[in-house]
Amino acid sequence: MSIRLLVTITAVPGKGTELAQAFTARCAEAMKEPGCEQFEIFQSAVNPDRLALLERWSDQAALDAHATRNAAQPPFRPELRAGGGEREDYEYNRTR
Repeated sequence: MSIRLLVTITAVPGKGTELAQAFTARCAEAMKEPGCEQFEIFQSAVNPDRLALLERWSDQAALDAHATRNAAQPPFRPELRAGGGEREDYEYNRTR
């Protein structure tokens, strides 16, 4: 069963577009990982300093492997991001 993650991220005021652009390369790299079905960043149309990262992984093992790889990556520049973000995990069951 697929696992869906919704991560909300807040940029430092005025840095939302720059942070979204910084995520572009990370998203492309993650999409190449085994079990990655979706890894996309979205910028709010209402508050451009608010981002949403949507992830979908084929199973928990794929997500765990991603977490291990992700921990080895350098963090984003601290002047772009405010706080650590919030993560929600869901089991992905397509209803249509």
